[in-house]
Amino acid sequence: MIRSLLLASCLALVAPAALAQTQGDAEHGRQLAYTCQGCHGVTGYKNAYPNYHVPKLGGQSEVYLVNALTEYQLGKRKHPTMQAQAESFSAQDIADIAAFLSSLK
Repeated sequence: MIRSLLLASCLALVAPAALAQTQGDAEHGRQLAYTCQGCHGVTGYKNAYPNYHVPKLGGQSEVYLVNALTEYQLGKRKHPTMQAQAESFSAQDIADIAAFLSSLK
């Protein structure tokens, strides 16, 4: 119980600081996300390798999108195309893309 409270307290202190570090610019993110539309903007699109449904990203949580792109960038999520894309982005680029995609309905 105490361990859970301590962990929650630490996360409550760190999360706002992490979000405050990089504020996303949705307009710049729109420009950067142009190539994302080729896969993530097509309803029902399935990737050739590995073969799976490609999710639509519009309206996803900004925090989720930042985390996902960062994990691809660090190699924690495995997908060759997404890893290559994410490796080319700065932390600011990722925040901008997340700001744009999360603003879509």
